[in-house]
Amino acid sequence: MSNPICVIGAGIVGVSTALWLQRQGQRVILIDRDTPGQAASYGNAGLIAQWASVPVNTPGIWRDLPSMLFNPKSALFIRWKYLPKMIPWLTQFMMNATDTKARAVTKSLHGLLYDAVDQHKNLARGTPVEKWIADSKFSYIYKTRADYEASSYSWNLKRELGFEPQLFQGHEVQEQEPNLGQGIGFMAQLSGHGHILNPGEYVRNLALVFEQQGGTFIQTTVTDFTKSNGTVTAVLTEQGPIECSNVVVTSGIWSKSLMQRLGLNIPLETERGYHIMFKNASGKPSHPLMAAGKFAITPMGDDLRCAGTVELGGLDLPRSSAPLDIIRDFIKIALPNLEAQDTTEWMGFRPSTPDSMPLIGNITGTNIYTGFGHQHMGLTAGPKTGQILAQMMTNHPINADYSAFDPNRYT
Repeated sequence: MSNPICVIGAGIVGVSTALWLQRQGQRVILIDRDTPGQAASYGNAGLIAQWASVPVNTPGIWRDLPSMLFNPKSALFIRWKYLPKMIPWLTQFMMNATDTKARAVTKSLHGLLYDAVDQHKNLARGTPVEKWIADSKFSYIYKTRADYEASSYSWNLKRELGFEPQLFQGHEVQEQEPNLGQGIGFMAQLSGHGHILNPGEYVRNLALVFEQQGGTFIQTTVTDFTKSNGTVTAVLTEQGPIECSNVVVTSGIWSKSLMQRLGLNIPLETERGYHIMFKNASGKPSHPLMAAGKFAITPMGDDLRCAGTVELGGLDLPRSSAPLDIIRDFIKIALPNLEAQDTTEWMGFRPSTPDSMPLIGNITGTNIYTGFGHQHMGLTAGPKTGQILAQMMTNHPINADYSAFDPNRYT
């Protein structure tokens, strides 16, 4: 019997990859230092964001970045102590902020995201995990129409992809969402989307399905690799070596250090994201919202999760209060009647590339595959990324062009 495929990282991308490989008849070992569904797969906003193809670094960022960095009400924060380490990444990030590049990235990401709700349903179909997937509308909410019009570049690109919002103004907003406060004067609503009711449990239960169907999960830390002529022959862990036929790196931000051990320096940086969970909440919206592009407001059963903002600050610095304050301040305006029995706070790490696109594919000349760097789209794109990787590794035909995500662009 040939050696198994080792998938390193049991977030949504890794678990999806393991499941799709298993369905292709492959023997798979899933490895993570934590239990499945932790880190960003646990703390994300829960959105299946198939409209989220427009990158953050659009041309307007050249104009907006200074005010975003110094405005305490902005959703972008930077830990100045960490800034020197980020200069090479930020330089590349800003050089990609052109109309030509933004349109190319948007087109590529749309091909990855546009059918994300169906991809999640296909992954979970026939399992108890289906109950975590909810169909929903999705609305961007703004204080004024002028705030909406300030994001016209992004909305125009969305319209070109077929995402035409229904617009509501003044009292029409509260007719759509009665719990929204009078301080919200404009809404742009999209239909036919979805969200996950409990992201951490969703991924954890997908991993249980993988194990129940014969897959192996090992909770341990990967320390290194054994290589021979560019081929990884074993994954070295704290529990000992695990021989493998192929290795897939799906470890989010921690993929950077693993790739370095494989001799590859990938420009991956950390976007620190935050959430506040309102437990047993009343006064919630009926469907997910985006607060003027700053953070998401997602009903999750009896609870409400407000998640988002961006803080550039690496992995090691303690969490900040300012991003959480932004969320609280806006929620007071948006949902004045929100009440909760308790609240919890969280900070996690998004893996971000300077061109705003993940690395999906094979490192040429090796048996190393990559599935990381999804920024804000990890939950959304996880199932499809896993399917693409499984098709590549089993030589099944792929009916679309995903070459823009080729990891060799950084090797």
